[in-house]
Amino acid sequence: MMRALLLAILTAAAAGPILCTAAEPIIAAVVPNYPPLEYKDPATGKLTGFDIELGEALAARAGTTIRWQETSFDQMMSALATGRVTLVLSGMSDAPDRRATVHFIDYLRTGPQFFTLKAHAAAFADMTALCGKRVGASRRTTFPVEIGLWSDEHCDRQGRPAIIVLGTDGSADARLQLRQSRVDAAVQGAETLGYLLAQEPDSFVTVGRMFGAPQYQGIAIDRRNDALLHQLGAAMNALIAEGSYARIAAKWGLGEFTVTQLMVDGTAQAATR
Repeated sequence: MMRALLLAILTAAAAGPILCTAAEPIIAAVVPNYPPLEYKDPATGKLTGFDIELGEALAARAGTTIRWQETSFDQMMSALATGRVTLVLSGMSDAPDRRATVHFIDYLRTGPQFFTLKAHAAAFADMTALCGKRVGASRRTTFPVEIGLWSDEHCDRQGRPAIIVLGTDGSADARLQLRQSRVDAAVQGAETLGYLLAQEPDSFVTVGRMFGAPQYQGIAIDRRNDALLHQLGAAMNALIAEGSYARIAAKWGLGEFTVTQLMVDGTAQAATR
């Protein structure tokens, strides 16, 4: 089934737009608080970021346009299920439990990473120094579970105290709690930390490397909407092949997180001729 589905995606480019047209633009749900993926330019108030540019490029390649609809993270999936938006393009993780209702066109390969205040860097010379400490991460993500799994293997099983995992109201709240000394460290996606450290070089520092299983950020499309999956899968395949996707990623400092071929639901698909 998956082979047939992806064959349709890869060959759809020759057929032109399938569902969305200039008269029927893509309506994309976005939460603009996750730089460099999506945020509002402080100077202009306009949406900007990697996801925004990628969405615009995909829409153009598919022969249509895209309109962004700001919403909350908690409302994105329900907005998609009820047809209020066409897709979600907002740094959403391709989590297996979400695939019951959506397909994902994956576009970044990343994972969680610990970080702390730069002033406390000496206390966290390696990741095991986190054992027994309070670590905050957005409760809306898979990060609290990932932290727990890492703690089980590297703290509990090694006779060290477990990490105390504290759920926060998003990554911005985790950073606020870190500044307020309510947590000792925090976790967010590695794809965002480069931007954060560049913006605030004297505030934060990473601790170790990415941990846990590799994760993908994906464009969520309702599983009932095969036509749009085919249309945008073909557009994504074309952007990868022509180099536009890599150039957009490099512009936003995300070159190390790119995928090299079309992926759907965490599975890489070889292009066919």
